[in-house]
Amino acid sequence: MLPASERKVILVTRRTRLEELLARHHTREQARFYVEHLGADFEDYECEHEAYQAASREVVEVLRAHGRHQVLDRRYTPNFLFGPQDVVIALGQDGLVANTMKYLDGQPLVGVNPDPARWDGVLLPFAPGDVAGLLPKVLTDAVASRAVTMARASLANGQSLHAVNDLFIGPKSHTSARYEIEAGKRREVQSSSGVIVSTGLGSTGWMRSVVTGALAVAGFAVGTRLEAEFQGRPWEDDALEFAVREPFPSRSSAATVLCGRIEQGEQLVLTSLMAEGGVIFSDGIEADYLEFNAGARVEISVAKRRGRLVV
Repeated sequence: MLPASERKVILVTRRTRLEELLARHHTREQARFYVEHLGADFEDYECEHEAYQAASREVVEVLRAHGRHQVLDRRYTPNFLFGPQDVVIALGQDGLVANTMKYLDGQPLVGVNPDPARWDGVLLPFAPGDVAGLLPKVLTDAVASRAVTMARASLANGQSLHAVNDLFIGPKSHTSARYEIEAGKRREVQSSSGVIVSTGLGSTGWMRSVVTGALAVAGFAVGTRLEAEFQGRPWEDDALEFAVREPFPSRSSAATVLCGRIEQGEQLVLTSLMAEGGVIFSDGIEADYLEFNAGARVEISVAKRRGRLVV
């Protein structure tokens, strides 16, 4: 273990909505015209930006006092090499925490909420003002943390993708996906709008919406209201859950392997039957995807990596 003074701290940041607009429209005046032309409040974009910049300055000041640190834009996390002794701070919304964690392997991750009045921050238990007192404890591993189970998608060509919340396997656009699915001893060809694989952390996210919608549609179809309290699973649950979205039974496709658990040591296997347009992405980041076209075979399993969120 490196001494606390020698451990590097990585601050992961994101561009604000205003910065995204400026990148597209080049000037603040053009960005203002675009937003107000749509009937939105441009001042809200400015207030959010100012709050984020103030939070960033406050955290960076603490890191400068520490010494070894680096500020990393979220766009570069897929290609960044995190050291095993690094400490990572994510300054942003919950999604930034999840999309940073999937590139880590046990390094402590601190979620900092830049604007508590705006964001609930389930994964952001700390404010910028907490960092000065918290950092020395994190650097000496004197803080509590929670383990987070991740999912892993592995292709035969060696490519892989991790997920903190969920994996999506399906079509790039709003078309039908065709594939063969294999869960345990069950195997069949399916046509659907894709498959969702959820971790414990992600069980109250996309998977919850899938379950909620399925209950409502099923209740409407049978003429009665189906109610069930949806219970999320623990973040450290060593299993994944999968659900097929909008399966379509036909002469050439079945619809019986529609949901289930993937225990540690087990695999969910899908083989693409799509000529083109098949993708696998994680945690809602569509730009960072694996191609899943004809003949590609993906194995979904509980990842060996574990996330570690400071709480």
